[in-house]
Amino acid sequence: MNYQNIITIEPDKRGGKPCIRRMRITVYDVLGWLASGMSQDEIVDDFPELTKEDIKACLEFAADREHRFVVSKGVN
Repeated sequence: MNYQNIITIEPDKRGGKPCIRRMRITVYDVLGWLASGMSQDEIVDDFPELTKEDIKACLEFAADREHRFVVSKGVN
């Protein structure tokens, strides 16, 4: 799966934060729910417009962003 097919960034939506499939649900929303202890099943139950693939895309996006931050920060 390629998260770039799921995560969208639109300047006029949610302040340009990364969202899921052009919806108003952000990557940060999903990461926050996971961090608070919600399971993927609970998230999908509460937000039926989301899929487990969407949640996985959020995790991949965050991992990629963290990797890029670490790599770019260490390069001088």
